[in-house]
Amino acid sequence: MTFLRTLAAASAVAFLAMPAAAEKLSLNAISNYLNGLTSAKGAFTQINDDGTISTGTIYIKRPGKVRFEYNPPEQALVLAYAGEVAIFDKKTGQGPDRYPLARTPLSIILDRNVNLARANMVTGQGYDGTATTVTAQDPDHPEYGNIQLKFTGPPVQLRQWIIRDDSGSTTTVVLGDLEEASGLSNRIFDINAEVAKMSR
Repeated sequence: MTFLRTLAAASAVAFLAMPAAAEKLSLNAISNYLNGLTSAKGAFTQINDDGTISTGTIYIKRPGKVRFEYNPPEQALVLAYAGEVAIFDKKTGQGPDRYPLARTPLSIILDRNVNLARANMVTGQGYDGTATTVTAQDPDHPEYGNIQLKFTGPPVQLRQWIIRDDSGSTTTVVLGDLEEASGLSNRIFDINAEVAKMSR
């Protein structure tokens, strides 16, 4: 799915200074962290599959909602809401491309109840002395691709993800510090509301 190239992407940006007491994180600790990540926002840097780099702000409201706002000169907007992902390209003036959220590896961390200990969900786990890396897939549909998540801690913090989609394309998103953002309105994620706004 080519839309994942817009959704996510890698970064040559160095991580912030890591805590000296870093240690390998358990799957339970990571699952608990993700389940507690109800509303957050932060900066992201994206490197697309073709090597182009974008930056912007990400808004997360679990379960199931995310908004990627891209900084100029990009004119893209990506929303996940009500089980769908929508890719807006304001340059075209057309309606968004829409895809089922369940068919993207990003759905794993946006799920209502993240349980990385579920059978056949985690296919790899590593630790490099600074960060814990977990590779996860939908155990019922491994053909949808996978997501590799990188965490530091304790305290646990999500720093990066790499998505490999069903076409084999690999993209990565590197996150700045995620800040709690209680009070995020559902409207900023609402795909139909965005369509109506653009058509005015």
